[in-house]
Amino acid sequence: MPSEVHRRAFLQLLALAGAGSVALPGLAEAGTGFPLASRGKAATIVVSSDDRPGVRRVVGDLAADVERVTGIRPAVSFDVVPKHGPVVLVGTLGHSPLVDGLVAAGKLDVTGVAGKWETSLSQVVDGRLVLTGSDQRGVIYGVYEISRRIGVSPWYWWADVPPRRSAELHLPGERFSLGTPHVKYRGFFINDENPALGTWAPAYFGPGKAPGYPGGFNHLFFAKIFETMLRLRANYLWPAVWGRAFAEDDPVNHATAKEYGVVMGTSHEAPMMRGIEEWNRHAVAAVRDGAGNITTPGHDPYGGTGEWSFRRNGDAIKAYWTDGIRRMAREDFEGVVTLGMRGNGDVSLPDGDGIELMREIIAAERDILARELSTDVPQVWTLYKEVQRYWAQGLRPPDDVIVVFTDDNWGNVRKHPDLSLPPHPGGYGLYYHFDYVGGGRNYKWVDTALLANTWEQLHQASAYGNDRLWVANVGDMKGNELPLQFFLDYAWNPAALPAERLSTWEREFVAANFGSALASDIASVLHDYGRLQSRRKPELLNRRITLQPDGTIVYDDQATPFSLVNYRELDRVTTEWQDLAARASKLSARLPSAYRDAFYELVSYAVTASANLYALRRAEFTNLLYAAQGRASANGLAAVTEARFTDDLALADKYNTGIAGGKWNGFQTQPHIDYGDVARYGPNAPWQQPELNNVALPDVIFPAVRRLDLPAAAGLGVAVDGSEQWWPAAPGRPVLPEFSPYQSAPAQYIDVFNRGRTPFRCTVSSGAPWVQVEPRGGRVEEELRMTVRIDWSRAPQGTTTVPITVAGAGGSVAVDAVVRNPALPAAWRRGFVEAGGYVSMEAEHCSANVGAGSVSWRRIPDLGRTGAGMTPFPVTAASRAVGAGPRLEYRMTLFTTGPVTVWAYLSPRSNVLPGDGLRYAVSLDDAAPQVVNITKATGADDMTMNRQWERTTSDNVNLTSTRHVVDAPGPHVLKVWMVDPAVVVQKLVVDTGGLRPSYFGPPESTRWP
Repeated sequence: MPSEVHRRAFLQLLALAGAGSVALPGLAEAGTGFPLASRGKAATIVVSSDDRPGVRRVVGDLAADVERVTGIRPAVSFDVVPKHGPVVLVGTLGHSPLVDGLVAAGKLDVTGVAGKWETSLSQVVDGRLVLTGSDQRGVIYGVYEISRRIGVSPWYWWADVPPRRSAELHLPGERFSLGTPHVKYRGFFINDENPALGTWAPAYFGPGKAPGYPGGFNHLFFAKIFETMLRLRANYLWPAVWGRAFAEDDPVNHATAKEYGVVMGTSHEAPMMRGIEEWNRHAVAAVRDGAGNITTPGHDPYGGTGEWSFRRNGDAIKAYWTDGIRRMAREDFEGVVTLGMRGNGDVSLPDGDGIELMREIIAAERDILARELSTDVPQVWTLYKEVQRYWAQGLRPPDDVIVVFTDDNWGNVRKHPDLSLPPHPGGYGLYYHFDYVGGGRNYKWVDTALLANTWEQLHQASAYGNDRLWVANVGDMKGNELPLQFFLDYAWNPAALPAERLSTWEREFVAANFGSALASDIASVLHDYGRLQSRRKPELLNRRITLQPDGTIVYDDQATPFSLVNYRELDRVTTEWQDLAARASKLSARLPSAYRDAFYELVSYAVTASANLYALRRAEFTNLLYAAQGRASANGLAAVTEARFTDDLALADKYNTGIAGGKWNGFQTQPHIDYGDVARYGPNAPWQQPELNNVALPDVIFPAVRRLDLPAAAGLGVAVDGSEQWWPAAPGRPVLPEFSPYQSAPAQYIDVFNRGRTPFRCTVSSGAPWVQVEPRGGRVEEELRMTVRIDWSRAPQGTTTVPITVAGAGGSVAVDAVVRNPALPAAWRRGFVEAGGYVSMEAEHCSANVGAGSVSWRRIPDLGRTGAGMTPFPVTAASRAVGAGPRLEYRMTLFTTGPVTVWAYLSPRSNVLPGDGLRYAVSLDDAAPQVVNITKATGADDMTMNRQWERTTSDNVNLTSTRHVVDAPGPHVLKVWMVDPAVVVQKLVVDTGGLRPSYFGPPESTRWP
């Protein structure tokens, strides 16, 4: 890594060492260490009444946690230290006379802690356990670390994780610190909260307090959020905004944040500590004609036109912002003030996007801060969506403002700071998404994050210096527990989470919630869940996206993205999900009953419901294909689809009413099946959840299945692997995909099906004894699948076409089997082998990884849709001249000569660098490398969020190609060259003329050692 990255990592470790940090300790053996609870008694917890409010409050949580584990509730004493018995002394340096007295007496060394940000210290002094810190959150994090160690999960309330019961609790007494967090402000955004959280929370905690807005979230709700934040070592929150106003929905919401010690903020569209709903509730915008004249007057509380427009209603807007800062000063809560301005409703400004306008807006906001509070209060400018354009055009905020870069809403960071320029003094941050509403389609039902992808993007952000403020959009929060905790853990200490520790982190997450006995098995399920789910959002399972020859991108929201006929793709991916669900079910049965609710919430529901959805989609789209072919089996598949839909509803109902005593009733109400149903809910259906008048609709099956009214008489139909047509209706003879002794694709098949209600018998004859069909015929009630295989010991060399005749119900169809059996000399048996008209290679399976100086390609497990990803490291490496960078080499044997196309399957990364696009290069053998500018080749624009961008993010791949000429059959070497960092190569496919359409590309080819 560059020296600067090394320096930051070293300073991080030095800070930990200075604070006395060691590896996270567990509990001590009974009879040793500090007795937090022993022999039926618990230590007394002592705190100063002069301490900070968050510290005075958190001691009650510690007492409750000890009681949860032992059944004994410790006494809490303010100021008075008992003369006898064990004592836990909790206090903030400089705010606790009890702790400060120990420091003054030389009994407690606070070197490396005092004066730091949110740094904890625990140590036994004179037989008493001291929990202190540099500030109130440092103390709070140290207290909750004790809770974790004794067996109380941060998710004990939000996911009903039971505590690990124990009668004895003994803690090691050595000096320990969690260290200083790497990212200063770390938190999340509760967003897109309708219908799930928006339905459940007001019903559970009671309605909001604002007259006329019962759906608001009150302080009881936010108290549970704040507690969980602090248990996760977060400190910063953007509160919910869909029809909700934090300050109005409960007058004590801000006071509650202050009581807990949480830093409040507002989202990227809500400047000056006022949520946009505070404006919308009290303003009616004027209506203007095309010339800008008001035709219908509007109003707002400040005597303006009601428009959210700095140009047309600036005085009212500034007065509105002034009230927000006055409230912040009056209520004296800790916050980070959002600067800038966006349009009302998460859109661009109605006044245009000129730099001078934004400069004027920020200047006005700064003037208000200087006048009403102070410009020393932390401030942030978030470059979300179109706002990044201002930065690209050279606009810079004042030096003390934090500049937050963002992802593209789909987990791909859009821009990094330019390392060739002086850094912005206010520092940089990151806004990241685990939930999203917008194009190409919402994703908000279940967790779809892939930890490997999250890690790789967070690693990049950290390496480029983004360490001042990180916030993740987590939707309802519940359902995104795992990625949220990972995000916050990484923000706390990136050095502790290299890629090699991802699987360890997963096991530790599971062990903390379900114990260690089944931790590896459950972690494996969660790991595979993330891997399978990241391939495509479940909301997009009924959208096929195709690129037409003229470059037009076409959506079909009544089709599966996976191939029904090529490489058995939909069958294979559905089977993977069914296998995963079976593993989860077996683990649930093995868990103690106390863990079953938590397992359903954290693991089983998402796994089982997703697997069921894949089964539903397979039955549904197979039904539609078979109905078009007239197959008798189509009707049975319609029934299967409906049964899976019933199962979907039952799984949600169990979540709502069958676990935790009905605690989560109303939560699992997020539609996820009926996307795209324009006829039912209008023109926004291609991207928006099923809803009318902003109220979510219950799901229905979309597209609808079909049922056939079959004739009584039998009718012969034949379909073959690789085609959606059927014979004898289709013209010409059906041809099976090419056979090869080196093929890795599933075995070819012939389907014989009935187009009527009367069964018939079919027979099959092969034109060569070494072309074998199993079964060789039989009774066909609805359909019969016959597998075709080659006896390669008897097949002739070269290419042979062998007819296979299927007869039955008074008709017959001849199917051609093209058998290619090329010679493969021993000298050619190196690397991948062409079969079926292609060579398919996972990027990780290179034959050579050739570095260039300190830069080389690195394998990131699971980063690809079908395998690992390969990306240049270090991520801050400078771009390289074409042919001078590190390269990946792939040995392969080709039998086809002439022009071939090399398809590169790349992660859909944004152009994070200052140039005009991310680049890589490809060469074949010794030919000159061909450069591909991915950004230009795909046309994807994360600023305008065009269809090209929607295609790459929805499909989770950038698919680009180069053309090469193979001059002779035999061994060849394909080379992939680094030109820019941040490129992730997932897979490479060489199309020699037989590549068939599919979502993942063909299975990996056979490879010789």
